[in-house]
Amino acid sequence: MNSERIIRIMAGSFVLISLLLGAPASPLYHSSYWLWLTVFVGFNLLQSGFTRFCPAELILWKLGVKSADGQACCAPRQES
Repeated sequence: MNSERIIRIMAGSFVLISLLLGAPASPLYHSSYWLWLTVFVGFNLLQSGFTRFCPAELILWKLGVKSADGQACCAPRQES
């Protein structure tokens, strides 16, 4: 599995879990402060779309996960 798929799975999981724990209508409601995790994930996805900087991608790179093109996630890409 490449880093892009892992990041999408992580982001989706964090959003769903924080909504389950933070939405008052949820049967697993704990506290509305969990919704801040949704805000953080959404903001991080937005800024990474513009800047191409993603902390989760850095962590995966340090763990040795490769990106879809076979290079390390954050390694400088060769221009052709």
